[in-house]
Amino acid sequence: MNTPPGPPPMTELSGGEALWLLEGSTLGQLAYVQREQAVVRPARHVWEYGRLIVRAPVPATAIPPTATYAANEIDPRTGTGWTVTLTGPVDVLRDPHEAAHYRRTLAGWTHGPHDTLLRFRPQTITGFRLAGAEA
Repeated sequence: MNTPPGPPPMTELSGGEALWLLEGSTLGQLAYVQREQAVVRPARHVWEYGRLIVRAPVPATAIPPTATYAANEIDPRTGTGWTVTLTGPVDVLRDPHEAAHYRRTLAGWTHGPHDTLLRFRPQTITGFRLAGAEA
């Protein structure tokens, strides 16, 4: 009698490997609390100069001083892949030259008041690799 395979095992990543995976990806989710409710929005990102720059379809006025960002790549057929989450202080990019650069670099879903560029200064970075059941 064969038993179906269990969920893939998770292995914790080192901080360096988590950053390497994050740097090689471009899509993720911005998460923050607004009026005691969790808000999660799709976002695009780039890692530069030890900071994570995120472009998300949210109003700048909604962003609290600290937020969370998550990125992952998981194969839906095998359940293998990775996930990385970071949390830390976040600032809205207000410099027009810097904002113009990142608007060219990162495609957005909206334009106008719900198109916000953020700079994360990560304080915690965690990540996990999801290995196949045969591993």
